[in-house]
Amino acid sequence: MRKAVAMLLFFIWITAYAVGFTSFSADLNALPRWLQLIVYIIAGVAWIFPLRPLFRWMNSSPSDTR
Repeated sequence: MRKAVAMLLFFIWITAYAVGFTSFSADLNALPRWLQLIVYIIAGVAWIFPLRPLFRWMNSSPSDTR
């Protein structure tokens, strides 16, 4: 059951993150190409950090109290 709940939360987070990030696409087009590249690289990696506790919880045993 943990994995099902975690995967649902994962898909909700990814969808919200993608929609939120793409809402700034018009602003990003005004930036120079090299700066756009840096922003996209950071955004492509940054989504995982808020999900680390979720993945940790998903893979822990039910008796694990962290």
